[in-house]
Amino acid sequence: MTDSHAVPLYDNIGVNYDATRQADPYLTARLAHHLGLKDQGQYLDIASGTGNYTTELAKLGGCWHGLDLSSGMLRLAGRKNSQICYLRGNSVALPFRDLSFDGAICTMALHHFARLLPVFCKANRVLRHGRLVIFTGTREQMAAYWLNEYFPIAMARSTAQMPTLESVLEALRDTGFSSVQAETYEVQPDLKDLFLYSGKHRPEIYLSDAVRRGISTFSTLADPEELESGCARLQQDIDSGKITEVAESFRHEGGDYVFVVASKERLG
Repeated sequence: MTDSHAVPLYDNIGVNYDATRQADPYLTARLAHHLGLKDQGQYLDIASGTGNYTTELAKLGGCWHGLDLSSGMLRLAGRKNSQICYLRGNSVALPFRDLSFDGAICTMALHHFARLLPVFCKANRVLRHGRLVIFTGTREQMAAYWLNEYFPIAMARSTAQMPTLESVLEALRDTGFSSVQAETYEVQPDLKDLFLYSGKHRPEIYLSDAVRRGISTFSTLADPEELESGCARLQQDIDSGKITEVAESFRHEGGDYVFVVASKERLG
């Protein structure tokens, strides 16, 4: 979690966050692959939240640090691995020396950044070389989620918070990263991390209060009336089988989420 306006929100969400949010093995493996993890490397998780991915990546290699603004989430993160150094701080003012890290990640957090350039600039500053690996949804992708059929107002608000893919790529290039690549991700039925579109193939999960509490689109952006009516319609369409037709009508190219991998070359 990052921008200060979201601190109370994520202190709140953090209480039961891990009930439905956990590091997905496939996503963890792709993050590790894109980072090129080394046992002796120093790595940073920007907007680390409750440290789910930080914890799992630390098992695969490297010395890890996590940064977040939510004290509540940091408390939960600190209980998972005492070897990981967690700090409370803002992503636009990273409290680390220049050239401190061999790589960094930022997962599911771009929608909390008021501006991308300052965050990416600071990330570039603290990297001595290596890669910044981002996992996010984009505005284009979210506009094609079938959730728009049932929760149009909440989804419009959520989608408006997201950057376009091109704006992410451009901001990374403008802040000095020499190579920027994108790898799309399609949600799988066995996805373990129940973020916004995790129920693409399992629509029934959105009927769970616990699942919706762990997703900011529902817990903070949805009006109670829309939640009630949307869930009622979704239940009807699941029971009748119409959900298959609805989901098919939203089929699109371009993935559901994307890994963006930005490289910084070694100086000298």
